[in-house]
Amino acid sequence: MTKYVALLRGINVGGNNIIKMVELKACFEQMGFADVETHIQSGNVVFATSKKSAGLEAGIERGLEKKFGYTGHVVIIPQKTLLHILQEAPKDFGKEPKKYRYDVIFLKNPLTPTRAMKAVVTHDSVDEAYRGKHALYFKRLIAKSAQSKLPKLIQKPEYKLMTIRNWNTSTRLLSMLESL
Repeated sequence: MTKYVALLRGINVGGNNIIKMVELKACFEQMGFADVETHIQSGNVVFATSKKSAGLEAGIERGLEKKFGYTGHVVIIPQKTLLHILQEAPKDFGKEPKKYRYDVIFLKNPLTPTRAMKAVVTHDSVDEAYRGKHALYFKRLIAKSAQSKLPKLIQKPEYKLMTIRNWNTSTRLLSMLESL
């Protein structure tokens, strides 16, 4: 069995795509996945399966559309890849949570980190963005977060193939996978 995290994009945000986590968990179990757990209300699901990874995203997206009418994108990340994503974060990323907000920008194929990075705009004295091999990393100065350019990313066409999780959520998901 391979362990994965599914990151649902745009659920339970602003009153849109409301899906209760109990129902989401049950849906994943009905799709045949094992050891299903959810984390917070923003659509994070860890699970295990012996199914091949090819077609996993599309199959889950179809299942969610059938059950909930959810037509958003799902990013599926194997445990090993999530570990690499967290390990390749910039040095000291996540280490000053009182001073900075830290986000990991996860990408859905066919969006590459190089192409995604071209869509990112930063404010020189507020934001820092980094490209990794599998994801992007975004750091914002809390004291000036209203000046951050991260919200501008939503206007870019590439954003449809991205989903953002804060550093704490990202590391918690890896911990959950490790304890499955």
